[in-house]
Amino acid sequence: MAADDTAGAEVPGTAEGRGADDVRGVTHGSAPAVLSVLDLVTVGAGHTASDALRTSVDLARLAEARGFHRYWVAEHHSMPGVASSSPAVILAHLAAYTERIRLGSGGVMLPNHAPLVIAEQFGTLEAMAPGRIDLGLGRAPGTDGATAAALRRTELPQALGSDDFPQQLAELTRFLDDDFPDGHPYRRIHAVPGPVQATSPGGVQSPHRPPVWLLGSSGFSARLAGVLGLPFAFAHHFSAQNTIPALDLYRESFSPSGVLEKPYALIGVSALATEDEKEARRQVLAAALNMVRLRTGRPGLVPTPEEAEAHPFSPMEQDFIDSWNANVVHGTPDEVRAGLDDLHKRTGADELMITANAHSGDVRLRSYELIADAYGLPTTGSPTTSA
Repeated sequence: MAADDTAGAEVPGTAEGRGADDVRGVTHGSAPAVLSVLDLVTVGAGHTASDALRTSVDLARLAEARGFHRYWVAEHHSMPGVASSSPAVILAHLAAYTERIRLGSGGVMLPNHAPLVIAEQFGTLEAMAPGRIDLGLGRAPGTDGATAAALRRTELPQALGSDDFPQQLAELTRFLDDDFPDGHPYRRIHAVPGPVQATSPGGVQSPHRPPVWLLGSSGFSARLAGVLGLPFAFAHHFSAQNTIPALDLYRESFSPSGVLEKPYALIGVSALATEDEKEARRQVLAAALNMVRLRTGRPGLVPTPEEAEAHPFSPMEQDFIDSWNANVVHGTPDEVRAGLDDLHKRTGADELMITANAHSGDVRLRSYELIADAYGLPTTGSPTTSA
């Protein structure tokens, strides 16, 4: 990232009513860090998107009851096995079934959207669930180039890049805070719901607005988040080799802001617990086969463990499987707890956001329950200790 990559970017979320309490979570039981959930809304073979979304509701309610701090949904496109193309729609649905857990995007891929649209969507979510919404932003398209072009309705190569992400972020922030300066072409444009409502006759506006997180799988967003004093989420679950360098860069670059006085880093972790170690291996093999197909241009539904066991893996595919599953914490609850403890020790992450990828929604639900039990998380969702 060049020295001027932050030009035009401003610190999001410094308006009155925003602060670190919107970012930091609390630990529960014997967990080494705050625990949260990343939901890809995966669709298994033989199941529908409706089945996957029902699982998401059940999982969000389970996560809330067991003390997981936040529940994020990630934007993906043109992937049959991932039904999370519209995070804002899914989050609105989940807000109706939960009361306390934070809900957010992990993330919205900002280059795919007009900043005003995102400000309006997340302002609406904030109005639906005041004080519970996070806005996690990524600078990648979350899909292939052709799909990105279809999303943006342009084929201009320069429009498909992400080098203007800091400027897009600054524009989104201005809409969220309704503070474009006099003379700016957008000065009279307002994201609604938003702060402008408080300036209208008789207007009263909530003091909350979604905290902005930067997401990344390399050093670009790590440094930008640090320079701006924002919380940072790193995609360890698919870029494990870059985790520690990115977190080091974030911490080294960090400047205190109106959002955070010190760095706060979250990492996404792929983890799956089952009562039996052999069953865990079967489940993660199926999820890994799904990744093989995705990476080779054949995306589909998540296969069953039986299909994965019968699949004739080529040497190249087997190498990928071995490498991929080496970064998936899986096994019995005790083994998963030990793996998560070790990962926390190595990275020093403030928060572990767990994603459980499996063919069956029941297997995913049971995994989070087993992990909660392994750490002695409460069954009511009430905090036990400060982070």
